[in-house]
Order: sequence, then structure tokens, then C-alpha cells
Amino acid sequence: MSAPHSLPLGDMPLETFLSDYWQKRPLLIRQAIPGIQPPIEADELAGLACEEGVESRLIQWQRDQDLWKMEHGPFPESRFSELPSRDWTLLVQAVDQQSPEAHALLRQFDFIPNWRLDDLMISFAVTGGGVGPHYDNYDVFLLQVSGQRQWEIGPLCNEHSPRRQDAPVMILPEWHPEETYVLEPGDLLYLPPGVSHNGISLSDDCMTCSIGFRAPSHQEMLRSFSDYIGEHLGHDLRYSDPDLSTQTHPGEIQAAALDKIQQLLLDCLKDRRALERWFGQWITEAKYEPAPLEGEESSVEELRAFLQEGGRLQSSERSRFAYICQDNAQWLFCCEGESHLTGPELHTLVQHLCRYTALDAETPGALTDTGLELLSTLINQGVVYALED
Repeated sequence: MSAPHSLPLGDMPLETFLSDYWQKRPLLIRQAIPGIQPPIEADELAGLACEEGVESRLIQWQRDQDLWKMEHGPFPESRFSELPSRDWTLLVQAVDQQSPEAHALLRQFDFIPNWRLDDLMISFAVTGGGVGPHYDNYDVFLLQVSGQRQWEIGPLCNEHSPRRQDAPVMILPEWHPEETYVLEPGDLLYLPPGVSHNGISLSDDCMTCSIGFRAPSHQEMLRSFSDYIGEHLGHDLRYSDPDLSTQTHPGEIQAAALDKIQQLLLDCLKDRRALERWFGQWITEAKYEPAPLEGEESSVEELRAFLQEGGRLQSSERSRFAYICQDNAQWLFCCEGESHLTGPELHTLVQHLCRYTALDAETPGALTDTGLELLSTLINQGVVYALED
């Protein structure tokens, strides 16, 4: 699971991080990425928050009244000139889908599997800005890229923990931090799910990148999988009881009937191939609407000529990619809610796609008939695009 680039874990081996910290306890790494530069300027971030289709929030704290206010984008450009001099923060989700530099930064965390990565959110705050003490249901790396932010770490919380009812965001009403850190550019703080925390900007140029991870709830998975199984079962499959026996009262649902129903449902869960198709497709579904396709569809022959003439292809930063090894001869390659069976000749190509590595004629499998067919399909779906010189 190691990545081809250096890991942002300082001197700590990946195995140590996974065994001792991942989903277990917080970790502060000083200068995890030395000399880091913001992947996007503050005014560019504000510009993204003005665009349709970009999820953004503006959170203000009225210090004198201890009141919180939240606004959702897109914002008019004039909104940012109206803000006070302190106590506000702008949050923009999935900046990795809008900025190649932000996407490259997100990829530095691919020592955790692709399907667990969610997005890179960027928050920009002036002095005093923050979102209040809270906790998340997922793992998060908090990377300081400009300015300073103070992080206060508190106890573990869950859905039963008290929260303020007068706030538009989830805020813990009683806050008693156990540890406090000030992060400078390049410093990284890892927090497991449920660890309460409170980030407060100490400067007017505070920018923090939050690398968040997906943690599907059992409820989400069960609902989605049952829907998938239901759609693929034949209508003629019905409950039957040719071995029905007499019973004393017609109102009783007997244990034998429940045993049979339980076994019917368990048999659905035993179909490993169905589980693989469902999960691969579901976990790679787009979180946001894809960008509209431009130009005409690409044919296999046009693509072959493009690659042979030195053209290069790139996996879209807006798309999710993953694969499942069904056996040595067959992989299930999944992207954007679709799945494709691939043979050994395409395994390297699939891994390049999942790493968002540029593809060319030298990429193993790219110029095979099956490789060209797959790439042509992905281009026409908008999940792979041609790189400009």
C-alpha cells in the first residue's frame, strides 16, 4: 500500500502509524511537509466559493453574544468585502476537484486506500476564526499551509454527546480541552473519529487543508446493498413453503418460517461477486455532479492514433477509481459507479488510472484492443481526458 512519493509522516514508518495511531489516537507531526506552499491562493479560494456547483460555507462567531452564524455558497463577490476583521472562516469542500495542486497534495495521503479517501477541504480564516469545538465521524489529517492555528484536543464524543441547540453547526456546549498545539505551515495533526477538537486562527492568513476520509455507516451500506440485490433478483423468486405443517393458532408466525426467511436473506449476502460489483460501483460514485463533456466522442482508432503520436491521457481529478482482484486473471475495475472486468494485460493500466498517473503509448496495455476500448469508454464518460502539451 506504499505510495511512490514520500509520506507526510515525518520519520515515522507507515506500519507504525497504522498499528499505533490510525483510528486509535491523535498524532502531531511537526514539519510533515517542510516548505509547503498553499495549493491555492486565498482570493482564488474565495472565487471558488462564488461558483455554482462548489460546496462552500461561511461561518462567523459573534464573540460578544457567543452566537454562531452560517451561510452557504455560492456567494456574491461583494460578500467578502463586507466581512468583519476577525472571527470568521470560509470553508470550501473538494478543492482537489478544482485545483491540480490541491489534488496532488491529496494524493500524498494515498497510503490509505483510494476508496477511503473523501476530499481535500480548505478553510481560510482571519484571527479568531473557527467552527467551534466539535467532533467528526471520520478520520482527518489537518495540514497547516499558511498562518497559524491553535488546535485544542478534547475527549472522545459520539452521537449521544450534548450539543448546542442554538448553533447552525454541531458545537459541543461544554469545552474542556486536554491538549493544546499551535500549528505552523508544514505541521500536520491526525485525529481519529470521535476525538473532539477546536481550531482557532491566530493570524489573518490562516489556511488549513483538511484531508477527510470516508466512513460509510452500516445503515448506508445495508440500504444500498439491499437496493442493489433487490434490483437484480428475478420477480419470480418468491417465498414458498411446500413443507407447511399444521399449527395451533393462525396468528402465530412460527420459528420455522422465520428460519426460512432468515436463510433466504443470508443467501443473498453470500454472493461474493454481487457484493464486489455493488461495493465497487457504490463506493466510486461521484459525490458532485461531473463537469459537462466537451467535444465529440472518441473512437478507438482516433485514440490509437493520438497515443501513437505522443499524446497523453490523465484520470480526471473529479472521478473516483478503484479495483478488486477477483483472481489472478480477472480484476473488477470501478469508476464513477460503473464496473469493468479486466484481464491481466490491463492490470498495470488499471493501477495507473487509480494512481492518477499520466498514460501514454508506453503504458503497458494502453495500445491493446481491450485497453483502447476501456480508455475510449472512460474518455467518453468524462473520467479520463487528454493532457495538453
